[in-house]
Amino acid sequence: MTLSNVSTWELDRAHALHPWTNFGPFEAKGSMVIERGEGCLLWDTEGRQYFDAVGGMWCTNIGLGRQEMADAIAAQALKLGFSNSFVDNTNDPSARLAGKLASLAPGDLNRVHFTTGGSTAVDTAARMVAFYQTCMGRPDKVQLVAREASYHGSTYLSQSIGKRNGDRVPQFRYKEDGIHHLSAPYLYRAPEGMDEAAFCDHLVAEFEALIDRVGAGNIGGFFAEPIQASGGVIVPPKDYLHRMWQVCRRHDILFIADEVVTAFGRIGHWFASLEEFGVEPDIITCAKGLTSGYIPLGAMIFSDRIWGAMAEDGSRWFTSGFTYSGHPVACAAALKNIEIIEREDLLGNAMRVGALFEERMHALEALPLVGEVRGRKLMICVENVADKATKRLLPDDLDVGTRIADACEAMGLIVRPLGHLNVMSPPLTLTASDVELVGDMLETAIRQVTDALIREKVRLG
Repeated sequence: MTLSNVSTWELDRAHALHPWTNFGPFEAKGSMVIERGEGCLLWDTEGRQYFDAVGGMWCTNIGLGRQEMADAIAAQALKLGFSNSFVDNTNDPSARLAGKLASLAPGDLNRVHFTTGGSTAVDTAARMVAFYQTCMGRPDKVQLVAREASYHGSTYLSQSIGKRNGDRVPQFRYKEDGIHHLSAPYLYRAPEGMDEAAFCDHLVAEFEALIDRVGAGNIGGFFAEPIQASGGVIVPPKDYLHRMWQVCRRHDILFIADEVVTAFGRIGHWFASLEEFGVEPDIITCAKGLTSGYIPLGAMIFSDRIWGAMAEDGSRWFTSGFTYSGHPVACAAALKNIEIIEREDLLGNAMRVGALFEERMHALEALPLVGEVRGRKLMICVENVADKATKRLLPDDLDVGTRIADACEAMGLIVRPLGHLNVMSPPLTLTASDVELVGDMLETAIRQVTDALIREKVRLG
């Protein structure tokens, strides 16, 4: 049998190792094979249509199948398909994109280092913390702080900085020395009796206590997603991020905002840190919506102050980068993507339709299985519980998030299961009618799963 006679499903099942492969289910069922996409819609190889409420993986911001994106990518591939950007080489799309990002980023974040994606942007940011602090005459100030339930990537270093439930498998080892984790700003699961203000005080005090214990002279950087995305769309308490930023400033700790998900319109802003949370980071990492997933590309955007310290005596080398840093085709795709977002006012649409999306999703809290709906604009999570009053979770082996996702899929809707959670991050092109479609199908799916659990005599309430 020749390869041309073997189905895509068979080839994938026989040869591919997917990110986060769950070996038992994969070997039993294989993969859903997606054949094409247009806007918010996907079609599999069997011709079934799905509404993609996940937006690929937080990334198809302008929607799929854009002719002008394909044209821009093709034109650049013909003109200059590759050019390295090491040392003193560059290309026109790379230089123009760096300038564009500097114009969009807050404050004096005017310097850009291109990477291959979000993980490598975070990895590079962690290395820059040590480089910068050493240049400042503080060679011991290189330890890092992040939060529980955070996701910062899948390289060895970036996954060590993150600490999302389920990612720390026993078969892998992680860097633990010099990396500290604070409590997640998870208001729904705050200690009993704490209101929002008291919980915020508690979290900030925890950071201050860590600094006292480890020593401000040893901590170089604090990593924070403005909204903890894959950790469960955890929106922090009011003023939390601003106060954590102020603590960083007092102790000369670099504040690194991981905006791989929140940047480029996901919650209605180019970057969420300043506009949504009042924080002017020292470094922003981004990817995903930078090209809307059409081509892999990430970026680390950092301040003039950091550049000045690193470049001060003119003799240093920043020995970090990637073959595909500043790739001309990827940068051309990003420039066209940003142009589309601007021209079609997709940030404004994310604000307007995102408000409708929030409202429709919050209506699901009336269902007995839904403990909380949280998020901002086009970044929403439904947390499913066994008991709304106590917030008790269903047993893990019931896999309620996957049950709901499977019920949605059967109706032609894709939502992302994360344990007991279901997450959505649809394209910025979402319409009011799309909101109702997604809401109605998800509600039906949750009701179906609730009924099934009751038939199975699972204790609810």
